Amino acid sequence: MRTAKISRSTAETSISVEINLDGTGVYDNKTGVGFFDHMLDQLSRHSLIDMTIRAEGDYHIDDHHTVEDTGIALGQALAQALGDKKGIRRYGECHLAMDEAQVRCALDLSARPFLVWNLDIPTQKIGTFDTELVREFFTAFATHGGITLHVDKIHGFNSHHIVEAAFKSVARALRPAVETDPRKADAIPSTKGAL
Repeated sequence: MRTAKISRSTAETSISVEINLDGTGVYDNKTGVGFFDHMLDQLSRHSLIDMTIRAEGDYHIDDHHTVEDTGIALGQALAQALGDKKGIRRYGECHLAMDEAQVRCALDLSARPFLVWNLDIPTQKIGTFDTELVREFFTAFATHGGITLHVDKIHGFNSHHIVEAAFKSVARALRPAVETDPRKADAIPSTKGAL
């Protein structure tokens, strides 16, 4: 089983993450940030990665630390569950449409973290959620997960649709990338012999 459990506690947040890369997209996410929970549910459901996340944060300040630290812990869990990455497909991509919005994601589970972010979100808020935190989450997730991650908005004008399409697009790109390649299940997917 390619699973991981991560606990992260600081003066600002307390986070626990459990994932199963070979799951069916079962989720139970409670971070105290409603819209963010909805996005994490999408990430789990569409990647087929089982995910249980619990977070408590300094909400009296804002949601920043909770969202960012969840990204850190989830990235660490992904890296741990992947282990030496033997047999994975490594790459994934998705063009995802959601109503008027279309978002493209391409990623490489390379252990070389890098985020290319071209996702203009028209409003500063979705309900009470600060939309600038979407980038903060993916920056932390890519950095601590060792992911080269490119996210581009092709078009869209509704902030909720754009952000949800981004999470779903990343999920759908992750899904094939973490899967075992039956043609090379015993090999690291790199000419270097290591990732």
